[in-house]
Amino acid sequence: MGFDLINLLLWILNLLSLLLLARAIFSWFDPGFTSTIGRAIHDITEPILAPIRQVLPPMGMLDLSTIVGIILIQIIARLIVSAA
Repeated sequence: MGFDLINLLLWILNLLSLLLLARAIFSWFDPGFTSTIGRAIHDITEPILAPIRQVLPPMGMLDLSTIVGIILIQIIARLIVSAA
């Protein structure tokens, strides 16, 4: 049962990483996230990125919170794998 839980957690973390990447790409085409898909991606990923933005200083027009979010998710995934 623990093995299934670990796989589920890793799957969710990978999905979140993909959604963060999709958000970054989507922001080039729909910066206001006005479409239905854009709004859904924004609503799912914003709780991850908002705390990072509070800690990360602004870098002009670059939003590095997405990159930091993906890196943190990957670190968490590796910690889960190594602890299993």
